[in-house]
Amino acid sequence: MAENNVKEEFEDGPDDTEEFEDACDEIPVSSTMDLDTALEESHVAINLFLNNHFNEAKKRMEPWADTSFYHALCRGTIMYIQAAMTFEPRHIESAVEAVKKSVDICNKHRKKHSKLKWTKIDYSIYTDVEAHAELCYAECLLQRALLMFIQDESLVNFVQGGLKIRSCYHSYKECRHMLEKRSWNNEKSRLQFESGVRLGIGTFNLMISMLPAKILKLLEFVGFSGNRELGLSELDKGREIDNTLRSPLCTTVLVGYHSIISYAIGTGDGDIDYSQRILKPCLEKYPNGAIFLFFEGRLQEIQSNTVDAIYKLEESINSQEEWKQFHHICYWELMWCYAFRMDWLMACRYAEILYKDSRWSKATYAYLKAAFLCMMPDPTAETILKLQKLFSEIPELKQRIAGKSIPFEKWAIHKSKFFLEKGNRLTIPGLELIYVWNGFNIIGQNPDLVAPMLAEIEKTLNVINKTRVMNSHYGDDFALIMLLKGMCLKYLGKPLQAEISFKDVLQSEKQIQSELYLVPFAMAELGIMCMEHDKLEEAKDYLLQAKNYKKTRQLQSRLHFRVHAAMNNIKARLKAKGDTSAAAALDISLDSEDLSDQGFGIDGDTVPSD
Repeated sequence: MAENNVKEEFEDGPDDTEEFEDACDEIPVSSTMDLDTALEESHVAINLFLNNHFNEAKKRMEPWADTSFYHALCRGTIMYIQAAMTFEPRHIESAVEAVKKSVDICNKHRKKHSKLKWTKIDYSIYTDVEAHAELCYAECLLQRALLMFIQDESLVNFVQGGLKIRSCYHSYKECRHMLEKRSWNNEKSRLQFESGVRLGIGTFNLMISMLPAKILKLLEFVGFSGNRELGLSELDKGREIDNTLRSPLCTTVLVGYHSIISYAIGTGDGDIDYSQRILKPCLEKYPNGAIFLFFEGRLQEIQSNTVDAIYKLEESINSQEEWKQFHHICYWELMWCYAFRMDWLMACRYAEILYKDSRWSKATYAYLKAAFLCMMPDPTAETILKLQKLFSEIPELKQRIAGKSIPFEKWAIHKSKFFLEKGNRLTIPGLELIYVWNGFNIIGQNPDLVAPMLAEIEKTLNVINKTRVMNSHYGDDFALIMLLKGMCLKYLGKPLQAEISFKDVLQSEKQIQSELYLVPFAMAELGIMCMEHDKLEEAKDYLLQAKNYKKTRQLQSRLHFRVHAAMNNIKARLKAKGDTSAAAALDISLDSEDLSDQGFGIDGDTVPSD
């Protein structure tokens, strides 16, 4: 079935008119480096990289990086990963040059054929070198596009990056046809090619399938499409092809999806058992590999085993010193592990490390640090002055990537202004952050983590009730507390009480002055809870109400991702029951949305203007 889907998904022929790279200068090709040798050398480099020898892996590729497209690809990939982790301008510029050179070298070895659109391509005339060059070209072009997004914020760069991704997509489609229709004499070469095709097609389908309906419809209009099941299937098949360059990369994408993406922008329904099973061979092969130790720590974290998670994340940090930037990813997870344990001092410590050392989003790290500091009991005058300074600095730290503001930075700026407006205070901002970053999907599995949070929420509720007359933002505080209380009650097995708390948020809508995002999120939580109790029609109604809520766009991207994931879950449940008509009706109700509506996009999160 999956194979048929693949053919349907990529039934269009390649678009050979889309060539966005200038013709490269003539590069002498060494006669001593054939394709098989290049694959073996690249495999050695990948093993070095996964064993934490990052610089050695890059050096291994450099002697042939000007002539061999696999050497160029591997070197460019290593430099791309470094640039993506550091956001250092010098690393970005070096990576751009390396990847651009890789595209040129791949382009030199690609098959040149007629520009006539009706010309049918005969894949049997491709050599193995030309086939692999096409695959490497697609991979390099994708890296080049992503680097353009973080290199320059101009609109021209953004459009050019999008065009390169589209060209990359068509190259993968051509590779799919090549894999199916070409006769392969070298089985090893075919397997290497197949794993790369499955990695590319699987990742494209998986990533695109997670986007909300509005973006999906726009992408489908320009030729993209996404199928989650197909994506997961292709990646799993690519992972099972042992001893290939891209097999561990397929595993990395799969584990990343199940352990990170599904929790960050979904409903936390990743397959943990499957992830642990496919990660085990990688840990056996690379026992000190920082990447796989990180994933092992993350899997412990999402099972609410915070002590084990902290141990594994620290082990990942201690496993290598070459790329300290990779430590930042571990610091991020360590920060949340301590926040889940309500150890606000340690959470604040890791937020401060990220603020000082990471270049990704200073505004985000500053807000995290300030929010955790707000959770400390009985703040001193010195602490309050420190908080005032932190919150006042956050608006100045805002940045733009690819011409777009980071959505969470906008919310952090809004909250920093709200802090000053409320007389230098915020209501349980640490617990609010856990909710906003989908942390309840993780801690909900462990009552020992949830119960102390509920006690803190009840304590805060008593305080705001006593000071209600003097609190001009009582409606905002009450709604936030009820939303968080509902989440705790839900995961403590008290759905009826949780439902009352969520409905309290809806009923307090008119009293909310600033934090209207709480209303559609409460609707979404009611919908998700109904879905989990198999009340699918009621769930759909709540989710559509949340999706179509027009009174605010705060955190709208996060809301739409959660609603989209829940709707997909409902569709899957309807299909499992054999109710295909209801599943189709759900698609229609989603597709009926007006695309001209204000709203959702990469930069969809906004804060009401002053």
